[in-house]
Amino acid sequence: MINNKMKVIGIIPARYDSTRFPGKPLVDIQGKSMIMRVYEQSAKAFEMVYVATDDDRIFNHVKSFEGNVVMTSREHKSGTDRCAEAVSIISREKNTTFDIVVNIQGDEPFVQPGQLTLLVSCFDDKNIQIATLVKQITENDDIFDSNKPKVILDKNNKAIYFSRSPIPFLRNYPREKWLNKGTFYKHIGLYAYRSDILNEITALPVSSLEMAESLEQLRWIENGYNIGVKFTQHESVSVDTPEDLKKLGNL
Repeated sequence: MINNKMKVIGIIPARYDSTRFPGKPLVDIQGKSMIMRVYEQSAKAFEMVYVATDDDRIFNHVKSFEGNVVMTSREHKSGTDRCAEAVSIISREKNTTFDIVVNIQGDEPFVQPGQLTLLVSCFDDKNIQIATLVKQITENDDIFDSNKPKVILDKNNKAIYFSRSPIPFLRNYPREKWLNKGTFYKHIGLYAYRSDILNEITALPVSSLEMAESLEQLRWIENGYNIGVKFTQHESVSVDTPEDLKKLGNL
């Protein structure tokens, strides 16, 4: 468990009606549902973890394994928005407040507890408002994969920009040499926020950069919020489609 003076809550947003894979939080992975695996891994890092869903089937399933769960609106456009509502509900019910909210991806059944505590350690710096993780890219093809967002950092390890395009662009080298001539970081889609900042960013309108790249974190950067970054060596395994599930040997 994380041991510091900050009060931390982990929220796992879980929708049933995924466009590419409806019902994926409930799919079986080696004898346990995906959402149960995410929950159990998260509970190794934080004392308080909740699933935030909009569906009775997920709600009842989490209850069945004695997990914490809260029902949220079906209207949310992002996991960040769902996290904000969930924390608001839980704070009222428990008559308490939280310093840090961790947004845990509900489709990464093998998330590492150490990654989650590493993420929260960003807030040891009192100036950090939002935190995320990156991993150095080790395969040249990943640099050019638009499904793997890249990020560039300043000298203080704060995110400058995220993009689906290769960044930085190595103008003087052929693509096949980029990996050996530059340093590239892949974004790992875990976020943590100071509670007041979470409320602020969910009130912001969609930004032009966000619409251009379809990356919500660009809205935060465009509005002047700083995003602290820590480095992980763990390769996240995301289940976005039935084909991804097959790769796990489940079907």
